[in-house]
Amino acid sequence: MEILVINCGSSSLKFQFIDSDSENVLAKGLCERIGMEGSSITYESIKCKKNTEKTAMPTHNEAIAAVIKALTDECTGVISDMSRVQAVGHRVVHGGEYFSKSSIVTEEVINKIEACNYLAPLHNPANIIGIKACMEIMKDTPNVVVFDTAFHQTMPEEAYLYGLPRKYYDENKIRRYGFHGTSHSFVSKRVAEIMNRPLEEIKTIVCHLGNGASICAVSGGKSVDTSMGLTPLAGVMMGTRSGDIDPGILEVIGNIEHKNISEVISILNKESGIAGLSEVSSDFRDISKAIDDGNQNAASAFDAYVHSVVRFVGAYVAVMNGVDAIVFTAGVGENNSAVREAVCSHLEYLGITLDKEANSRKGEEVMISTLDSKVKVYVVPTNEELAIARETAGLLK
Repeated sequence: MEILVINCGSSSLKFQFIDSDSENVLAKGLCERIGMEGSSITYESIKCKKNTEKTAMPTHNEAIAAVIKALTDECTGVISDMSRVQAVGHRVVHGGEYFSKSSIVTEEVINKIEACNYLAPLHNPANIIGIKACMEIMKDTPNVVVFDTAFHQTMPEEAYLYGLPRKYYDENKIRRYGFHGTSHSFVSKRVAEIMNRPLEEIKTIVCHLGNGASICAVSGGKSVDTSMGLTPLAGVMMGTRSGDIDPGILEVIGNIEHKNISEVISILNKESGIAGLSEVSSDFRDISKAIDDGNQNAASAFDAYVHSVVRFVGAYVAVMNGVDAIVFTAGVGENNSAVREAVCSHLEYLGITLDKEANSRKGEEVMISTLDSKVKVYVVPTNEELAIARETAGLLK
């Protein structure tokens, strides 16, 4: 089955065209600055190298049209017409408590996604725009939605409830939802395959460390706890996001800066984390260079980041009463050997010994603990688009 995978942001659209039988990526690309001046599409396929072209995209409809034009181009396209697209798989950030698994798109499904807009106001509306645009342009092609939150719907009540008045959960569904579920699911399944053990028998901690970051405890293939909460702001420190902080800080900063709650939350989302603490950058390559140059703020931010990861890993060992494997994935997790080494240095009590030669590799699937380590540590590159394609094919076959 040939599947178009769509990942819509508020002003961007990532896509991949995947043959789900062979799992080969036939084409992929990115539409940027949708609704703004200077919008463009970057495209590459099995027939051409990466190329960026300026294209007017006032709305996501024009972005979808640009994707179709690229896929069907006489010289660089990979299909003659859109009838070759047998399904479209969409990433949707928030499914609330409505969705514990992927779903074929219907009007009822769209209505339920829209009912979750208040839980993800920056993401869900953009996701819906992409879905509706595809339905308008490819009227007879089935659409499937895959939710960031769905994988975490297996968390027990004690893991997802906050210590708030009960009415806020009962009436407003304020609870821990978690995100990066597609990545956590993909990586935990892959680790079971690597270890040649049944998924149902192993306990895994997945460290999805990118500009956004979350840790997930996966027991028997099911999420039992995760670091992100009602929103993707919670949990470990991230590139520009604070992660967990004392809620009272919001009032203190608001009073100091004469800002309202929304303005303070914006600071926590966009000006905090590694970037805010280091006063250098949210990019770990810049942080590493600054540390080498003797920048103490960068070193302090690095140490605080590692500490926040270690805290969650240790907590999830306790939550699951043990762990068989710890896995690093996403941009930082896959490529930053210093972060992995620093985290693992705190985990020797688990019987982990780091293989420094293996850990020096970047972006590869590799075991970075020694063979005699009691708990195995891996790097597994995530592939959310492939996971979405698999979910889509599985629902429609």
